[in-house]
Amino acid sequence: MGFLPTTAKEVKALGWDYIDVILFTGDAYIDHPSFAAAVVGRLLEDEGLRVAIVPQPNWRDDLRDFRKLGAPRLFFGVTAGAMDSMVNHYTANKRLRSNDAYTAGGAAGFRPDYAVKTYTQILKRLFPNTPVIIGGIEASLRRLTHYDYWQDRLLPSVLVESGADFMLYGMGERVVREVARAMRNGYNAKRLHSIRQVAFVADRAYVERLDKENTIFLHSYEECVRSKRAFGENFVVEETQCNLLNPQAVLVERTGERYVVVNPMNAALSTEEIDAAFDLPYMRAPHPRYNGRGEIPAWEMIKHSVNIHRGCFGGCSFCTISAHQGKFISSRSERSILREVEAITRMPDFRGNLSDVGGPSANMYRLGGKNKELCAKCRRPSCLHPKRCPNLDNDHRPLLDLYAKICAVKGVKHAYVSSGIRYDLFDDSPYLREVIVHHTSGRLKVAPEHTEDGVLNLMRKPSFSLFEELNTRFHRICREAGLNYQLIPYFISSHPGCREQDMRALSEKVLGRLHFNLEQVQDLTPTPMTLSSVMFYTGENPYKGKSVYVARSQEEKRRQKSFFFKKSVKR
Repeated sequence: MGFLPTTAKEVKALGWDYIDVILFTGDAYIDHPSFAAAVVGRLLEDEGLRVAIVPQPNWRDDLRDFRKLGAPRLFFGVTAGAMDSMVNHYTANKRLRSNDAYTAGGAAGFRPDYAVKTYTQILKRLFPNTPVIIGGIEASLRRLTHYDYWQDRLLPSVLVESGADFMLYGMGERVVREVARAMRNGYNAKRLHSIRQVAFVADRAYVERLDKENTIFLHSYEECVRSKRAFGENFVVEETQCNLLNPQAVLVERTGERYVVVNPMNAALSTEEIDAAFDLPYMRAPHPRYNGRGEIPAWEMIKHSVNIHRGCFGGCSFCTISAHQGKFISSRSERSILREVEAITRMPDFRGNLSDVGGPSANMYRLGGKNKELCAKCRRPSCLHPKRCPNLDNDHRPLLDLYAKICAVKGVKHAYVSSGIRYDLFDDSPYLREVIVHHTSGRLKVAPEHTEDGVLNLMRKPSFSLFEELNTRFHRICREAGLNYQLIPYFISSHPGCREQDMRALSEKVLGRLHFNLEQVQDLTPTPMTLSSVMFYTGENPYKGKSVYVARSQEEKRRQKSFFFKKSVKR
């Protein structure tokens, strides 16, 4: 076992005379299940392919990083990394960030804007006869016409802009294996066309052969540019399809004379499938090439943490999780999780504290619908909004049992929960008390996001009264347990529907009545393929066709935050 090769020298040391797949990523190479390029590489390796990885290639010089390994036997794989490159580069007010958490030493400038497009165009220019398959969060959320906040306009599918041959969208554990098996004996475009969670560009003749009963024709890119209403209608269809238990429809969107074809999303991964991905032989460390170059902040943050599930059924308007991971939860087995915990305890710098036992929402482990037949018919984007689905099983006992077993592992002193917790799932469960007393390091962070019902409804978040109940319970539990802990709430400003008077009301309730000292009030960043970004661009809720106020200018945004941070106001 060793790292995937990153240089010609490392390839030679393995005795390889060819490479099947070469992966390009905008992140540093960390061989760990929390970093997608490593996961994809190990999945392909597990299917019997020879895989190399080129992390953070230099796109500004003579392109030697793109040439150094030559052309692979099957295809190039391209991802921007764990984050959309534009979110990684720029703040909500479009200022360039001075650091990058996924780079050695936290240094900025090691990946381009729109990394997927940039890397792909270079590879297609250098190796025009070698297929390029794109994936990861940046590609996934830009798979169809989308609003780009940084250019303040609609862009076509990244497939069209980049020239990539195929896209694997969403989480890759199943589709990567299917692609590997389809291409074992060589590149086969026809076989790829039939695989779920694959998207590609086709001509009119191909589209005309599709089964019309299982095909949804979206408004074209050009129609969306002309009509904001058309763009909003497209989004409703796309989000609905993402949130189905087992979608069947192929989505087709014309751009010019070409057609972007998006095959339906896979059903949620089984426990066996997600376990298999986490159990692959990762080195669980950054590649040695980074020795002496400083710590990689993203690695330092997660190296002593454990991810226990995928997916989120919260459906928050500003969040990309359900569009990328799906609404339905895929939970790892206790065996797989405990095996990873034991591996962490053997790390030389582990001192007994697991920094996080969590997931997209920390307390959704093994939660889901009681009656799967009802789930199969459901078209709601959220299981919790506008009210919790009566079919939802929110039993926290399996998670509490898991916490107990983790804490029983030799070498574990504390298992903290640092991921976001959905406090609208608790009911009378002992979960909150257990987390506060045994799994909080002194600060429990939650995200009510706002206080005003009108804004919260557009965010798909619960009533602020639930946060107030949480605050009361939190302080009562702390008093009874003799703990001097803090509850840390996070809020969003400038969300569609939010006016200055809403932020004034938030300030009066949170700073005034509840006496919080806020650490963060974050301006909304409208990211592709979210309801919030659609409302931001169109000024309309596409589900209801009603106008929505939007704070667009930097001055409007500064005024909204001025109720909390006076220095943010331009004088």
